[in-house]
Amino acid sequence: MNNFNTFENKIGITFKNKDLLMQAFLHRSYLNENKGLKMDHNERLEFLGDAVLELVVTEFLFAKYPKKPEGDLTSYRAALVNTVTLSSVAGELGMNDFLLLSKGEAKDTGRARQYILANTFESFVGALYLDQGYDATKDFIAKNLFPLTDEIVEKGLWQDAKSRFQEVAQEKESITPQYKTVQEIGPDHAKNFVVCVFLGDEEIAKGEGKSKQEAEQAAAQNALEAKAWA
Repeated sequence: MNNFNTFENKIGITFKNKDLLMQAFLHRSYLNENKGLKMDHNERLEFLGDAVLELVVTEFLFAKYPKKPEGDLTSYRAALVNTVTLSSVAGELGMNDFLLLSKGEAKDTGRARQYILANTFESFVGALYLDQGYDATKDFIAKNLFPLTDEIVEKGLWQDAKSRFQEVAQEKESITPQYKTVQEIGPDHAKNFVVCVFLGDEEIAKGEGKSKQEAEQAAAQNALEAKAWA
């Protein structure tokens, strides 16, 4: 079993309820192979953490950009809490070393791991909220997520990739991109979607997300990079 004291020392936070901390890292697949473990997986914590994260980030952006309209703030928030951003931050915090996964899941280091890391970040936020309250959770998010905001805004990383890809595809190839959902992964309450984007009959790229919209955006961004149109 992982030694979570090491993780606590790394992030400078000590949990009162150690079971909550462990549950944040406990993937459903791990329980399938360790049926004697009397704990729940982290999906309920992920549900809670997602809501807390959204509120904290919304409050921050609302105060930081008093002149920006709702649409821009929504786009900034989406860029801050999407799978790519959260998995990157989770990786920097060393969360990958503490994941409790099945042997099969542990071997996968690609896109699936990225989603597990993003979900674990949200689970950790939920666990921290339950263990230490809103202010401590806000401090954690502020320290690890807020510093990314300026780069996201200045470099236009928040912009709608689908719109950009459609505009350039029509300009360069006179084709409107088409999107097709090719896979739905996970239980109903925590699905990940895989979407392919096509130009005519040619598949350009795939993307994944917690909603079809997020997956389409990811596919469009990947397509921009694949075509060197980014």
